[in-house]
Amino acid sequence: MQLTYTILYVNDVSKSVEFYKSAFGLKHKFTHEGGDYAEMDTGSVTLAFCGHSLASQIVKRDYTKASQRHQIGSQISFYADNVATAYASALKAGAQGVAEPEVKPWGWENAMVLDIDGHFVEFAREIK
Repeated sequence: MQLTYTILYVNDVSKSVEFYKSAFGLKHKFTHEGGDYAEMDTGSVTLAFCGHSLASQIVKRDYTKASQRHQIGSQISFYADNVATAYASALKAGAQGVAEPEVKPWGWENAMVLDIDGHFVEFAREIK
């Protein structure tokens, strides 16, 4: 088994694409002609955004929508060469700070923000 996609359900796909480009420097890969689905180029695992209207057709049940007031228990993580710079860039683009950069006892530097839809996003790098 191999992880190929992470899909975040979002309020506005185009706003999420622009936010992830601005906040994290990701490259836009594809947007479906209907505008309810888009993909970012992140390497071997594709990060995608799916609008809630399309997601409800796919999931076919109620789900809790993430928001900056009500987060859900999941996160995505990016390896960052400079965690402090990544954290500052995300805040400047509109992310909400969760945890400032900190070196953890297990030898990693980490920081965390909420994206514009309330998804946890971590930046991390191993301290050598």
